[in-house]
Amino acid sequence: MGRKNRNRQRAQQDRDGRPEGKRNRDDAGWGAGYSEIIKENKLFEHYYTELKIVPEGEFEEFMEAMREPLPATIRITGYKSHAKEILHTLKEKYFKEVQDLEVDGQKIEAPQPLSWYPDELAWHTNLSRKILRKSPLLEKFHQFLVSETESGNISRQEAVSMIPPLLLKIEPQHKILDMCAAPGSKTAQLIEMLHSDMDVPFPEGFVIANDVDNKRCYLLVHQAKRLNSPCIMVVNHDASSIPRLHLEQDGKKDVLFYDRILCDVPCSGDGTMRKNIDVWKKWTTSNSLHLHGLQTRIAVRGVEQLAVGGRMVYSTCSLNPIEDEAVIAALLEKSEGALELADASADLPGLKYMPGITSWKVMTKEGQWFSDWSEVPTSRHTQIRPTMFPPTDPEKLANMKLERCMRILPHHQNTGGFFVAVLVKKAPMPWNRPDGSSAGAPMEAVEGETPAEGNPSVPDTPDPSEVKKDNVCGPPPPKKMKLFGFKEDPFVFLTEDDPIFPPIQAFYNLSPDFPKLNVLTRTHEGKKRHLYMVSKELRNVLLNNSERMKVINTGVKVWSRNTDGEQFGCAFRLAQEVGHMLFSLSPEMGSIVLRYLPDPQDLDAPQCPIDLCGWRGKTSIRAFVPRNERLHYLRMVGVEVFRDKQGKRKDGSTETQEGSTKDAAGLSQEADLLEQEGEETEQTGSESNTNDTEPVSSSCDGPTSYLFYVVQGTDLMKSHLLLILH
Repeated sequence: MGRKNRNRQRAQQDRDGRPEGKRNRDDAGWGAGYSEIIKENKLFEHYYTELKIVPEGEFEEFMEAMREPLPATIRITGYKSHAKEILHTLKEKYFKEVQDLEVDGQKIEAPQPLSWYPDELAWHTNLSRKILRKSPLLEKFHQFLVSETESGNISRQEAVSMIPPLLLKIEPQHKILDMCAAPGSKTAQLIEMLHSDMDVPFPEGFVIANDVDNKRCYLLVHQAKRLNSPCIMVVNHDASSIPRLHLEQDGKKDVLFYDRILCDVPCSGDGTMRKNIDVWKKWTTSNSLHLHGLQTRIAVRGVEQLAVGGRMVYSTCSLNPIEDEAVIAALLEKSEGALELADASADLPGLKYMPGITSWKVMTKEGQWFSDWSEVPTSRHTQIRPTMFPPTDPEKLANMKLERCMRILPHHQNTGGFFVAVLVKKAPMPWNRPDGSSAGAPMEAVEGETPAEGNPSVPDTPDPSEVKKDNVCGPPPPKKMKLFGFKEDPFVFLTEDDPIFPPIQAFYNLSPDFPKLNVLTRTHEGKKRHLYMVSKELRNVLLNNSERMKVINTGVKVWSRNTDGEQFGCAFRLAQEVGHMLFSLSPEMGSIVLRYLPDPQDLDAPQCPIDLCGWRGKTSIRAFVPRNERLHYLRMVGVEVFRDKQGKRKDGSTETQEGSTKDAAGLSQEADLLEQEGEETEQTGSESNTNDTEPVSSSCDGPTSYLFYVVQGTDLMKSHLLLILH
């Protein structure tokens, strides 16, 4: 059997040597490449022609846009001090080079900023993979994007995906829930906004990012960890039954209500046809009919946990009103005035969108239409539900103001399709009111609701037999582990008398009021490899909900064990992840922070602070640079290192600020350590088993006020690679 199958596979090779069905990624934009799939679906065209969500006379233009590859879009991490430097590099170097470039006689269209995204921090380009590989200049641009993405300074994110976080209007004190967060691009935006003030390393607010898929949670962890925030926690639950959490306030426990909730629900995804070409052949109306109930349950659970006065953004990458306006209308009707659709028309100036519709019909996959629930035969009642239709009462429908919903169509500004609605909570939901003033209950769900099929609910009240250990927040006991997938190590907070902390406090000369109780580890026994830190508010959440939550990851790494430091009285060095938050130096040997301060008079030099965590020995200084940040820091000081298609460093020449070239052999061995070590790797556990940093060393004769970093004895080093020690 095996040999016969292999022979069949050989016979199915196409003329290009690719197996039959193998997609050529060079033929379309980044993330596409499905050239052999025919982009036609008559049922799709018939359905949306009948629903009239596209303005009259624009349907052909709409369909043509749907068949075009989706432009690549990048977003610069806005809260980081390096954002302006990254933007300057993009505009003054890469974008200018692209403007005058031709490939195969075709002039390359220069990248353009998204008009509605603040501060020119988001850009889109029509460059395809095929074009990127044909031009050495564009190949360098691609490597720039890859390395800066790994460093957390740039995110490659679809344009419409950037909209929901902006509409949440996040402030540093907000408690935020991201209900269906993976893969994490929107979560990263939420974290950025929470840290909008870089002078406040521990904002009062936090982000709890949830996803039902255990494996996708680790992709979410990878995205969140790039931003080095102590205010993020990743959990693994079914969003439709995500547990109610508690906080300890003034000695008593209160229910945690969120100030902001992002409810970006699973959907049929027909707005992603430009990117996910498989949707063309798989699209059918039954997809939306099957998802409507789940989407409604998730949205209900969201508004239940939203604080009065808070905002919840509901969004899908579907154009279908069954997944969009129908869910919003069902929420508004059942809320009995507790929810209100907000008018977000002025929040993103320049964004083109269509207002929500107030009339729609329901169609089966066989093409049968129903305008009202009363028309649906009994045999269809398990497939079609009353909440899929618009309200029949004209006054009730008018009061909902469904036109405040926003539908983004691909041909209006060269994007994917998207739907978004902003809900404001004016009062508790009727079924949550303590006075019992309403007998209403959420659709197919009440408080302590029936869980979604196949996903047991996590109870709001813990089992009395579950005994909580002091200062320990871990997953449920082993008997419940089968519900969640992989087992996670517990989160163990330091105690007042923990012997591990006094040497750290003494060596780093930390203030007596340093919040050491916010420091945690991931192990009960043996030597602790890493110490992490969370904000005070997240510590409160962790300690008071250990039986309710399946926590995948939280906090930011602060210290890592380095046995060389025992001779200096402290076996822990500062981790690079926390360099921008803890700037504390000791004149003794051991862990140090290297800080570069910009010179406003030298405009060719970086105009933002640069912090590196390092180690100072008797005769040398080492900077511990994470692999994914090496190219970034080299680039910040004017050195570009690229790899060829075989993964080897190109050793021709490197360009200096003056435009002249220097032999790459002039780079020291330390520069090799800073080269990119490959593509992103998925985080698969609580503790990484790989060495995430490698030292970049330089010798020094006794005490010195300079670190000769990467390159020694050259003009380039003198002008750009001196990091001043304070």
